Parts: sequence; C-alpha cells; structure tokens
Amino acid sequence: MNEDLYKGYRGVALEVLKKYNAQVWSDAKISTNNGGYYEGRILPRSVTADDLHIVIKLHTGYNIGIAAKKIIKIEAEGKKEAIYKVPEKEFPFDPKKPKVKLLGTGGTIASRLDYRTGAVIPAFSPGELYGSVPELADYCNLETEKIYGVFSENMGAEQWIGLAKAIGEEIEKGVKGIVVGHGTDTLHHTAAVLSFMVQNSPIPIVMVGSQRSSDRPSSDAALNLMHAVKTASESDIAEVMVCMFGPTSDSYGLLHRGTRVRKMHSSYRSTFRTIGDIPIAMVDRNKITPIRDDYKKRRKDKNAIVTPVFNDKISIVYYYPDMKPDIFDSLIENGYKGIVIAGTGLGHVNKPLYPALKRCQEAGVGVYMTVQTLWGYVQMYVYETGREMLQLGVVPLANMLPEVAFMKLGWALGQTDDLEEVNKIMLTPINGEITDSEPSNGYLIYQGGIPEVEEFIANNQK
Repeated sequence: MNEDLYKGYRGVALEVLKKYNAQVWSDAKISTNNGGYYEGRILPRSVTADDLHIVIKLHTGYNIGIAAKKIIKIEAEGKKEAIYKVPEKEFPFDPKKPKVKLLGTGGTIASRLDYRTGAVIPAFSPGELYGSVPELADYCNLETEKIYGVFSENMGAEQWIGLAKAIGEEIEKGVKGIVVGHGTDTLHHTAAVLSFMVQNSPIPIVMVGSQRSSDRPSSDAALNLMHAVKTASESDIAEVMVCMFGPTSDSYGLLHRGTRVRKMHSSYRSTFRTIGDIPIAMVDRNKITPIRDDYKKRRKDKNAIVTPVFNDKISIVYYYPDMKPDIFDSLIENGYKGIVIAGTGLGHVNKPLYPALKRCQEAGVGVYMTVQTLWGYVQMYVYETGREMLQLGVVPLANMLPEVAFMKLGWALGQTDDLEEVNKIMLTPINGEITDSEPSNGYLIYQGGIPEVEEFIANNQK
C-alpha cells in the first residue's frame, strides 16, 4: 500500500477509503446510512486522531469528520493537493503614504493549518500577510519583521523584553505606527506589559490577533489586520491598544486600552472586551471614530520612555474556598518575590491563610489584592477581614485587573527589590490600569433568556 495515498488514515477509516478507491486530496461525494450526503475534498488525517472518521473540506471551506462505519458510498474523482501557504510579496511603495512596521510574534493572525497534526501552527512570516491581505497597501508603506514565531502561551519575560526593545527602536527610526501580530490567548497580557514597558509613545502601538485561522471562511484575520494597520497609519491615538472585532459581525473593530482589555470568550470573534471602562474608539475600513477623548495624542517627536525589564519570580493566585496556606508557603520557599491574589467579593481570602500571609510579609514577598469579579474595586476597609489583611501587608490595587496587576508587578520588581518602591509603582496609575471611577456603561452584561433582555435584543438587531 502506498501510504502517501491515504495520509494518516488507518483502521476502519482506511478500510473504507480503500474499498471505494478514494484517496486523500480527491474530490468526493459521500453518502451515509442515515441519509447524509456530503461533497468535499478528502483531507489527510491527523496522526494523533482516531481511526473512525474520514475528514473532508466542504465547498463552504469548513472541515467535517464523517463516521467511517456509516458510509455506504464514496464517489471520488480528481486529485489536487492543497498548498496552504501564501507566497511572500514585496509590499508596494507609495511615497505619499506613512511608514508602518509590523512586528510578528506568531499566533493565528500568522498561521496555517497543518493537516498532518490537525493543529494550527505559526507558519506565515509577516511578509506573507501582505500576500493574503493586499488591501493593507491602501493605508501605508508596510515593513515587516518576524520577531518571534510562537503560540501566545509561550510568550514570556524574554519575549516581552525583546518586543519592547524592538518597539523602542522602531520609534527612534521614525515610523508612523507599529502593529504587533500576536496570538489571542495571552494578547491582553502582552498589551498590559507593553503599556508599562513603553510609555509616552508618540505613535500608535496596535496589537492584533485572530480568533480563527486564515484557512477558515469565518476568519477574522484579514479584517483585524486592515483595522490595525489603518489605526497605526492614520489614528491620532498614541497608546498601546488591542484591535479586534467589535460585534460578531464584520461591521467594525474596537480599539481597547492595553491595561483595561481582556479576552472573554474562547472562540467568539468579538472576544475582547474593555473591562470597567469603555473602549477608546471604533474602526472600520473607512474611518476611525473615537468613543472617548481622554487618550494620549500622536506627536511628531521620537521620544518614548522604554523600560524593558521583568522579574518573573511572581505568581497570580486565584482564591477558592478552603484554600490551604501551603500554596503561599511553596511560593516563599521557591524564592518568589511577589504574589497577586484574585480575591472574592471586595478582596477576601479565608482566615486559615492569614499565617501564610504573615510569613510572606516577614520574608519580604509583596502581596497584592485584586478582585476575581473583574468589574469593581478592592475595598478592604469595609469588613474586619479586609482590615486584618491590610495589617498583614496585603496591598489593595483598586480596580486593576488581576492579569494587569501580575504584569505590572513583574515589571516593577524588574526595577527594584525595595518593596516600598514597588508598592509606590503599583499604586501609581500609568495608563488607565487604575481609574478614579467606573462609568455606568462600563459594566453592561445582557443575560440571555430573561424576557426583557430578549425583547431588547430583538428590537435592536440589525
């Protein structure tokens, strides 16, 4: 048997393919015993997958798996192996357009599907992005550079520091805007740390990703890229921002402040939300519409404050009922210098943890309180338990998001070991991570299923 004809298939699925002389990459019409009928191209099977299904790519572009035992007929014809790669193209130069730098780190915004493993892998170089989204040339002269090629969960102190340095260098060169392609899972972490590492930027720094890979019809990669590049080249907002889908439709994107944004859904394209505040602006292919006017404005100089440091001996602890103190003791014993707690309610943990918090205080480990509700403020003066934790050295961080506090703590400890100085850095707002108040429309959650909400949605759908 020529294994190349049946890439990855084995067992029952392989027997069915051989029975009907259907090979991988063939166009096939498949009928099943329950009345199902499917047309598409037979794809290779992942080497880590089961042997019970045959996978095809439908004409719509989506992939489905069909149970091999249910197949009663396969009509296969032709054979054309798909090449899931966009060739790199030199970006056209227009002297009338501004220069924008795209820094690639990896993620779905720069990826393809590896049918051998069934995984989305970082495979596109930044230069290939233009090959797939030529509309980018409408906005600017784009230069690209691949800084890293990793999934976002593999971004860490080394990458954050390297990225901050690269951004600082580009600002000094006089680019008019910077776009950072990044995986979505930890995009908000990187946005937060860059907000601290790169301050007083004279130009927009726009982070962008994609929830769905470029080979899918519902991919948001192209539109997100267009919105991000337009923002970098034309916007007067000189901050670290996240640019992703606004609604679930393709109508516009939102620009979120880097210290107040969070990924809130595992698969929705409109997953990124501004928490405890409102977004900075809306953006579509034709215009940028500010929602607020207190953002930092674009300048003509090349001066930015770049502090690319990070101490990774920090931890974030999500409190849960009956948590045991040995978690904190383990962090102390392993030389951790700072801990962020995502506490319940107004910022609480149970009393059995108090001795461990005391040991943190004695060991010089900074402990900081945030709330796991995400919206709202830490208020440790309200109840006796909160006041007791204050005496144990726990520092409340107002309405700073837990992940943002984590990133800021690593950055602060990268500058000094003096806890008083670290506390001062943590409590001094830099770019909206702590706000004086939360606007009433910064907390809007529509609970599906409730009659008045369903009526509101029905009356306001486009």
